[in-house]
Amino acid sequence: MSRLIRISLLIATLAVGVVGYTKVMARVGSGTPPDAAPISQQADEIRVVKSTREMHLFRDGKTIRQYPISLGAAPKGHKSREGDERTPEGTYEIDWRNANSIAHLSLHISYPNAEDIARAKSAGVAPGGNIMIHGIANGWGLLGRLHLGWDWTNGCIAITNEEMREVWSLVPNGTPITIVDSI
Repeated sequence: MSRLIRISLLIATLAVGVVGYTKVMARVGSGTPPDAAPISQQADEIRVVKSTREMHLFRDGKTIRQYPISLGAAPKGHKSREGDERTPEGTYEIDWRNANSIAHLSLHISYPNAEDIARAKSAGVAPGGNIMIHGIANGWGLLGRLHLGWDWTNGCIAITNEEMREVWSLVPNGTPITIVDSI
């Protein structure tokens, strides 16, 4: 067998292994989520600035935490349709949470709103949805901050697993989130 064929087989085997591992870990879930922080410490607003890749948690108008983030793989502009890999822009809210997410914990952002739905309908496309703040894909948490090297989500906002545990505890359902390109 030629060296090129052996290398090709090795690469194919590794690729299948990585995909298989990721699929298995996605079904495992995120583990036990942390308890909520005391109400006096919880955020009352989230702001995301896409151009600087930052997420800020606020309480009473003051930043209480700031996180570097990864975005959708095509981060420029507002999400306009399903599959465009853009992170939406606008004001939404955290409306539910998933402790058994395919990524380490997740908080759902209420995209699409009525305006997003109307815009997509007039363009004849589906608006997409299931936009979350989440940690790294289950089983890949050891990547830590390396995930910040590129925008890799399908339109979500990604932080490290440790940061996600903190955000989970600090952000109650109903918290408004504003996502902008720049300030």
